[in-house]
Amino acid sequence: MEEQKSCCFVHEKKERTEKESKDLINRLSRIEGQVRGIRKMVESGSYCPDILVQVSAVNAALNSFNKVLLANHIRTCVAEDIREGKDETIDELVTVLQKLMR
Repeated sequence: MEEQKSCCFVHEKKERTEKESKDLINRLSRIEGQVRGIRKMVESGSYCPDILVQVSAVNAALNSFNKVLLANHIRTCVAEDIREGKDETIDELVTVLQKLMR
């Protein structure tokens, strides 16, 4: 049976510390609340530019979430795999960065 690693898409699973998970979930919860607020604005007929400003704020929050997650991924999974000589992780990272930059 092959040893299961704790990170990367190559490994399909990442074990996070309790603090890391809590911080990520808190960010997502705030974003979720912002999206619900936008929905209410649409339902109540708010002025389009006001909605657009809130959508922009959600996009910024998601980008911030991605930056935190990506930085952690590079510091842990990618660094560990490079130390172990797993060059396929670099290809994986390049692919992920290309998708993020669309």
